[in-house]
Amino acid sequence: MLRARFCHAYPGFRLAVDLALPMRGVTALFGASGSGKTTLLRLIAGLERAADGYLSLGDSVWQDASVFLPAHQRPVGVVFQDARLFPHLTVRQNLAYGRRRVANTSLSRSPGGRGEEEMAEWLGIDHLLTRKPDRLSGGEAQRVAIARALLTEPRILLMDEPLAALDADRRTEILPYLERLHAEADIPIVYVSHSFDEVVRLADHLVLLDDGGVVAAGGLMELTTRLDLPLAHRPEAEAIIEAQVVEHDAEFHLTCVGFTGGRLWLSLHDAPVGSTVRVRVRARDVSLTQAPQIGTSILNILPAVLMDLAGEGDSQVVIGLDVGGTRFLSRVTRKSVSLLGLAPGTTVYAQIKGVAIVE
Repeated sequence: MLRARFCHAYPGFRLAVDLALPMRGVTALFGASGSGKTTLLRLIAGLERAADGYLSLGDSVWQDASVFLPAHQRPVGVVFQDARLFPHLTVRQNLAYGRRRVANTSLSRSPGGRGEEEMAEWLGIDHLLTRKPDRLSGGEAQRVAIARALLTEPRILLMDEPLAALDADRRTEILPYLERLHAEADIPIVYVSHSFDEVVRLADHLVLLDDGGVVAAGGLMELTTRLDLPLAHRPEAEAIIEAQVVEHDAEFHLTCVGFTGGRLWLSLHDAPVGSTVRVRVRARDVSLTQAPQIGTSILNILPAVLMDLAGEGDSQVVIGLDVGGTRFLSRVTRKSVSLLGLAPGTTVYAQIKGVAIVE
């Protein structure tokens, strides 16, 4: 577990956090600009030092009242917004620098990691090895930066808005590689972003920051549907669901996925049967009825129990639903709540259009 407790005053800003982060998967630090995301990341990396701080990774203490391990002695890989490649070196030489850093310091732990050639192939940059950075696209440069960071054999990878400087096409290009990193990396990743779309695609755990403090920390799927947190009140509020591909209907270009609360039909997905996918069901696309409907075009009708509800402006209400142990959200009008007599404990049926589900 990564334990991070920092209290430090900056000009016009004070950071005060106390966190225990898991040693697997991707933890996203999310919040508005100025909330403290990058500052916290830099403190973990050792690039800044808090006057009052404690940091440990597993049994290794990196900072406490008497210890401060400088950045170059921490087994950490860091990827910034800009790739920060050495401009006079080729891609191959930039990657070799990461490997040399391990060989020349006490950070080296084992020779079992990927070599430069294998890492380049894994990140789809093997055809770029002889190029220099000025001949790379932004997405290619960031993949080189990620490869170089991983070649240092870090115990944790820190990523500070690695897609922020890229245009939409380059972000689309690199996201599949980040998803692969998420799926296959055996080290924890702390990922800073102001883009919730990135967070939804990549994160397992979430830390919500605001004005230098922690609003909430926990599993992504839990925090996105809690009505006491701001994420459930966004215009694009949604439930994030891990599901397994059950079947494909080639005739009608549909895919059926299963989860603990039942099954969902969605637009055809290229994932193989048996694989796990992450689907997003927006609150605005979930309507409620008191009885299951027949003669309807809606393919997904699931029994649910209304758990809680909260006002959303003058006319709408956000509702938390339990669908067989999986949390969904629904946004309806206050009039609908009144007409249907909706209250905690009410049994309802959630109706979800297949075309409204985002994979």
